Amino acid sequence: MPVEFLTDEEAARYGRFSGAPSRAELERAFFLDDVDKALVARRRGDHNRLGFALQLTTARFLGTFLPDPLAVPGEVVAYLAEQLGIADPSCLGRYTERRTTRFEHVEEIKAAYGLRDFAEVAKELEACVDARAWTTGDGPKAIFIDALSWLAERDVLLPGLTTLTRLVARVRDQATARLWESLYEQPTEGQRALLEGLLGVSEDAGVSDLERWRKGPVKSSGRGLEQALARVSEITAVDLGHLDLDAVVPHRRLVELARYGMAAKAAQLRRHPPARRLATLLSTVAYLKASAVDDALELLDLLVTTELLGKAERETKAERLRQHPRLVRASATLAGVVRVVLGAMGKAEEEVGVHELWEAIEAVASRVEMAAAVSTVDDLAPPPGGDDEEDVRAELAKRITMVSGFMKTLTEAIDFEANAEAAPVLGAMEAIPSLL
Repeated sequence: MPVEFLTDEEAARYGRFSGAPSRAELERAFFLDDVDKALVARRRGDHNRLGFALQLTTARFLGTFLPDPLAVPGEVVAYLAEQLGIADPSCLGRYTERRTTRFEHVEEIKAAYGLRDFAEVAKELEACVDARAWTTGDGPKAIFIDALSWLAERDVLLPGLTTLTRLVARVRDQATARLWESLYEQPTEGQRALLEGLLGVSEDAGVSDLERWRKGPVKSSGRGLEQALARVSEITAVDLGHLDLDAVVPHRRLVELARYGMAAKAAQLRRHPPARRLATLLSTVAYLKASAVDDALELLDLLVTTELLGKAERETKAERLRQHPRLVRASATLAGVVRVVLGAMGKAEEEVGVHELWEAIEAVASRVEMAAAVSTVDDLAPPPGGDDEEDVRAELAKRITMVSGFMKTLTEAIDFEANAEAAPVLGAMEAIPSLL
């Protein structure tokens, strides 16, 4: 059976050998330096020297002493025997004949290498696990692995597997419960009632307000933006502005709770204990308040650039293309007339009479055709020094109905701010509803 959050395999590997160590592991953990050999040399008999070295290096490699000190891979015994010059490693079998010997050796090794028992640091580890759980919200397995590293760095012998797993699970659960309680205490009673009400499902809507709020705008249109702004107003009405949640709990935990609240069904949230339910709702609404404003502004940008400006520019270009043949014909007519006039003026040695000039002109275009060409150019071509964007603005003016609906609520739903340079623009934008 798995030990709480560990699998059978992970539990079996805890404080035990799982196969023979690699050559690199042998050289790192089972190599005996001069200090090690001097300590081993105090033992009498090859079996005691080999057994002592085995317990010493096992503790170094596993972080604990084995209940059966001989339950080690043969490769480890052979590697130690070679270093100690023991020709017959099988002598190790005599090491456990005297029951107290191995326990005496354990105490000597602990004293010589400063190894500490878990009970000495249990409270300190609890504080470390609590800080990790409170700050990160990591799962129990990640915190368990971190605790193993913490113990190894401080030369603390591993406790029993159940002892450590239960400590991690208990402290983590306590930190999570404290997180929920801390958030539960932030809203007023009225705000709690509003938050709890978000999970109710009316017969008309068919879904809870929370589930409805979680769905962002889907259509890029004036009506779609009106709905997005209405969503902002609804969420803002919960009025959590005075709550500084980041000062109460780590921001990462708020994000995790909000992520869960954005995905869980209302029925699932209703089954949670009050503290967890309220903490999740509070984090989720705080997230929705910011994201709803972002969604509305992104939709506004999309609407203005594609549906408003984009379509106005496209319509203007299309209209100009439709008018282009008329303007070309009129321009060609006037160009032919001008060429005749310029040609007549170029004959400096001759006097050209008005009557002759008109005959030459009318040979190119009649007076009616010329008048029509001038009228066409006046209608279609901007005057010299005129505004090339006038047609676009005229097209925009035709689309005022697309923005008139949401402009009345845009500055009411979203609390815009501006620096000194942009203040006049914001003032003009806030005045649009009264003009409309």
